[in-house]
Amino acid sequence: MKFQIEDVTVYFPYDHIYPEQYTYMIELKRALDAKGHCLLEMPTGTGKTIALLSLITSYSLSKPSNPVKLLYCTRTVHEMEKTLAELKMLHKYQVDCIGPSAKMLALGLSSRKNLCVNPEVVSAENRDSVDAGCRKLTASWVRALAIENPNVKTCDFFERYERAGSDAVLPPGVYTLQDLRVFGKEKGWCPYFLARHMVQFANVVVYSYQYLLDPKVAGIISKEMQRESVVVFDEAHNIDNVCIEALSVSVRRQTIEGARRNLSKMSKEIDSILFKICFEGRFKASDAGRLRAEYNRLVEGLAQRGNLPTGDTWLANPALPDDILKEAVPGNIRRAEHFLAVLRRLVQYLDGRLDTENVEKEGPVTFVNAVNSHVGIDQKMLKFCYDRLHSLMLTLEITDTDEFLHIQTICDFATLVGTYTRGFSIIIEPYDERMPHIPDPVLQLSCHDASLAIKPVFDRFQSVVITSGTLSPIDLYPRLLNFNPVVSRSFTMSLTRDCICPMVLTRGSDQLPVSTKFDLRSDPGVERNYGRLLLEMVSVVPDGIVCFFVSYSYMDAIVNSWNETGILKEIMQRKLVFIETQDVVETTLALDNYRKACDCGRGAVFFSVARGKVAEGIDFDRHYGRLVIMFGVPFQYTLSRILLARLEYLRETFQIKEGDFLTFDALRQAAQCVGRVIRSKADYGMMIFADKRYTRHDKRSKLPGWILSHLRDAHLNLSTDMAVHIAREFLRKMAQPYEKTGGGGKKTLLSQEDLEKMNVNEGMMF
Repeated sequence: MKFQIEDVTVYFPYDHIYPEQYTYMIELKRALDAKGHCLLEMPTGTGKTIALLSLITSYSLSKPSNPVKLLYCTRTVHEMEKTLAELKMLHKYQVDCIGPSAKMLALGLSSRKNLCVNPEVVSAENRDSVDAGCRKLTASWVRALAIENPNVKTCDFFERYERAGSDAVLPPGVYTLQDLRVFGKEKGWCPYFLARHMVQFANVVVYSYQYLLDPKVAGIISKEMQRESVVVFDEAHNIDNVCIEALSVSVRRQTIEGARRNLSKMSKEIDSILFKICFEGRFKASDAGRLRAEYNRLVEGLAQRGNLPTGDTWLANPALPDDILKEAVPGNIRRAEHFLAVLRRLVQYLDGRLDTENVEKEGPVTFVNAVNSHVGIDQKMLKFCYDRLHSLMLTLEITDTDEFLHIQTICDFATLVGTYTRGFSIIIEPYDERMPHIPDPVLQLSCHDASLAIKPVFDRFQSVVITSGTLSPIDLYPRLLNFNPVVSRSFTMSLTRDCICPMVLTRGSDQLPVSTKFDLRSDPGVERNYGRLLLEMVSVVPDGIVCFFVSYSYMDAIVNSWNETGILKEIMQRKLVFIETQDVVETTLALDNYRKACDCGRGAVFFSVARGKVAEGIDFDRHYGRLVIMFGVPFQYTLSRILLARLEYLRETFQIKEGDFLTFDALRQAAQCVGRVIRSKADYGMMIFADKRYTRHDKRSKLPGWILSHLRDAHLNLSTDMAVHIAREFLRKMAQPYEKTGGGGKKTLLSQEDLEKMNVNEGMMF
């Protein structure tokens, strides 16, 4: 269907549209017209992605003289593929309606691990190893050596891509990662470097948050993107945490030991070159040329070093673009041997700081002054550490980049601590507070200000859209990210039937309160009542049940307790139980088997953790999730030194109270967990918030509106037997045939005719 929103003809690839999708598009267009940023909370399962894609691509088609580019950021590769699949369907519909003039180029960009087609490289065990394997075959010096020595291996796909030159382009169309790999194999071109090149010309680019928020990645991928681009951060409820992680660095004993090995290896290489030059008199001209070229580059300034060959590209400076010095490198670290001596002193100093029995916290200024007074390394030298290391590794022609991650971490740390004077803390902990008997010293440069990483995005692009199903309370994000949205709106879900049944359970059948509050969570009565709740539900709910716990440690403790008391055995007599672990492979296998068990008709139970991989990216739609139980309120570990430092910074800088932020963070995680169970209006599911604290208004009011609108007063303050009765009634009601219209004549699907009427009567509201 197609319809008008003011001066824009919107092409929508379905026969009907939800009212909330239509109003979502109207608010989104307001933000695009104002060339400003917006916050939009859209209920889960209401077609947020296709609404975004339809409106923005249609908006671009309506302005052929000044089209906008869409940069669509997702959290996971799975979400990237889903977005591109919807875009492919939309693109086909637009071409059918308009003709060839509607053709666009859209593609997804991911790491080499997901795009490489060279079997020798992609078989490596992790992403860093794949990157290093690619570099060994594509570095300029390796390719130059291969011309002289045919035994030197290069990548055939990369060589064919380079030889194709300007002919290496993607024809118009929508390309998923799989499409890019297939196209690359057919043409014999490297899909990764082809995609890297084509993002500058594409109408739509779908990639990860880090490609815009992490300075090291954004500096090489997104630096040429046009200001007229529209940036969308989808599922952005945790965007402040992503920003903070991009500018934070941790140094452990393993990092120190690895950095020392890296320095020794580089030192041996430099000594070998110097020995040939100074004593043997038989050095190669290339060796002398490399050192001379590097010195000249350092004098001119690293920021003006020019573009590197395609195969030599490196992660950019970890500091934000506006904060990078554009001047010559300090003279005392221009010579390679002098720079390595500086790094040795820095590593030695950090090693000494890790050797402590007390928790230490200080600001960047204090730390930099201490480094200067103890080992003679000033702030300017620290600022240049990362770029100077980059230059040296290029000069030494190092391809095993995965072996040098430790010294890169040290230089990341040095550059950031030398660049920023506020918004950061250096925290040294000799052990984890939760395991004080195990020494595990860590020195952390912790960023507290999420607005630092996202500020260049707000400043550079004309419109940034932050959207998710769980942004409540939405008014806190402008303060956390320090920006002024032109549109800030939360939408409700229109339903023909009450297919969402949230409940707040406060006590067990024995009337004892249940909670994961610290003084109650280990109470045997609480553990027993939580177990009895699940046991009763597995006997009532015919399909999949997903349980979320507040942490891995609590999940381990309560499952052990259930096992000892026999509750777990009783549960497993009715349904199989699968558990999320911190190992990705194990969790993936558990999820596959959970789905198989649900497909067999018996159903299953999946134990997961708030803030885990499953909570953030796995959908339990249809029979895979008829009930989700949130055991407790998922507060962060409140004794964490990093969290306490961030809370202090938020209070002093943005006047955000500690309790407000902690509650906001916990409730957005809880909403994200329970939202996994309902993925469309044709679906249905129950949500149980099992903790007495959810009855408090300051907690409950921070849940998204689409959950609160279905949370009846009669479903508050329930006991286990009451919750079981409600579940029985709800499931019996949902067993009736599903109708798309109802609710006293209120439509939940709008047709082409409805939208035409709305254009005549613009006062019509839903």
